[in-house]
Amino acid sequence: MLDTIRRRFLALQPSADFCSLRYVEEDREQLRVRQGRQQPLSRRHDRGAMLTVLDGGGYGYAATADLSEAGLRAAFERARSWARATAGHGVFDYRGIALPHPGGRYQGQGSVEAEAWPRAALLDLLLSESAAAKGDDARIVDWSAGLVRQDIRQLYLTSGGGETEQQLRAVTPSLAVTVFADGRVQTRSLGGQYGGLGRQGGMELIAEAGLKGAGRRVADQALQLLYAPNCPSGAMDLLLMPEQMMLQIHESIGHPLELDRILGDERNYAGTSFVTPDMFGSYRYGSELLNVTFDPLQRKELASYGWDDDGKAAAKAWLIRDGVLERPLGGDISTARARLNGFALDGVANSRACNWNRPAIDRMANLNVEPGDKTFEQLVAGIERGVLMQTNVSWSIDDSRNKFQFGCEWGQLIEDGELKGVVRNPNYRGVSASFWRSLKAVGDASTFAVLGVPHCGKGEPNQVVRVGHASPACVFGDVDVFGGAA
Repeated sequence: MLDTIRRRFLALQPSADFCSLRYVEEDREQLRVRQGRQQPLSRRHDRGAMLTVLDGGGYGYAATADLSEAGLRAAFERARSWARATAGHGVFDYRGIALPHPGGRYQGQGSVEAEAWPRAALLDLLLSESAAAKGDDARIVDWSAGLVRQDIRQLYLTSGGGETEQQLRAVTPSLAVTVFADGRVQTRSLGGQYGGLGRQGGMELIAEAGLKGAGRRVADQALQLLYAPNCPSGAMDLLLMPEQMMLQIHESIGHPLELDRILGDERNYAGTSFVTPDMFGSYRYGSELLNVTFDPLQRKELASYGWDDDGKAAAKAWLIRDGVLERPLGGDISTARARLNGFALDGVANSRACNWNRPAIDRMANLNVEPGDKTFEQLVAGIERGVLMQTNVSWSIDDSRNKFQFGCEWGQLIEDGELKGVVRNPNYRGVSASFWRSLKAVGDASTFAVLGVPHCGKGEPNQVVRVGHASPACVFGDVDVFGGAA
């Protein structure tokens, strides 16, 4: 199919200042078992192309599932007509930007094993773990396990001879158990209830996620939570494990640093950002221990790739170094718009679309906190009074991504440098602009974990993309912690 698309794009001979074609083919399958019963297999396969045109200073795009030469030509004509209609009327003259004409091929981790998906054996594994989770315990009222596979092929062509091909595979295991007794309900999961164990790779990811043997282990933890005391309230140290750091990074660093949001594009929908363009280069975002990188070349993370959807080559970049804000999450078009407003910002390769039928906008990809120098034991030993929290269960944050309140599935007291008993309903709240400045210790590589967010939403119409987050365990001081009764 890719060769056919190449030939048909060449035949278009698009007459415009710039034209690109982005072809995307995605095959997705979900296996799921709930309460011991196999659920209907879900499989979706779709493909199509997005034509983008810059002409006379205007910008236009049109998507089509009709991949015939006539269909692609019709999409090109629509995109060019939009470009010409908007020329001279937009806030930005697109003649001020030169989009790249890249070349090359990127094969993601595990993508060459695209045929390896032993469905019967995988269903047997899900049924086995589901049965182990339930046992014969009447307090276990809901339990499920699942696997999602996504195989993606992309071809990007430009009127200047650019051509890139990318092939990716992502696998997301999941397992969750809900228990009920004495009027209380608790849920415990493997890696979170929103696909936190999603990564790029092959069948090895299932073992690395610990799915085998997880049924009984997760059920036992859910039962511990059921009878645990409520989390205490007050200002204290907070030890966040990577499964919760993932959400903290996503909501209070990732979204605030998206440059199109900073420029106001998301105001009507998901909101703005407390970050303003003049902060880059000088604003103290966190303590000197905070180092945050954008790295789409981390091959096992969920949003790894060789080029973004505007053809910019992927590269690791520091967004926050030693606590100081350095650069935003902005692609070539957003950084050009910022320069027009007097802000010479360096961007990253993060123009991304969720599929062939959406335009690229600024998105997170792999956004990570770099490891520090403390072992887990040293992190705990440094806490006189605090709570360990892991695995997000709820979140709320204002539309400028500043004031937040997050809840976790699992909590454990820490007193005098030692881990104590389990507590239920652990929550904390803070303000992004000051929370990261309370970072007082960062775990080393032994505490580091690679996780992901498979359903990050943004844009109108909505676009749901895969995002990777890797982090060590981290300790924050003097945090407002509270239990479910607060």
